[in-house]
Amino acid sequence: MNQHFVICISNEDYPASLERRKLYEVISDSDAESLGQFRVKDESSEDYLYPQELFVSVELPHSTEKAVISAA
Repeated sequence: MNQHFVICISNEDYPASLERRKLYEVISDSDAESLGQFRVKDESSEDYLYPQELFVSVELPHSTEKAVISAA
């Protein structure tokens, strides 16, 4: 599946769009990442760019990743 997930550690400047301590799926975007941003699906289920420093990357066990993806 090769999904990338992050946890929000700060929602400063984005309180309506991001929840602290929530898991978000990162959409692959090498241009955004080269600029220090992640493209993530936010609370509106749309994908937007956010600064990488608002998140920490996490590796989920395969079974957990599969469950998270199927719950979307």
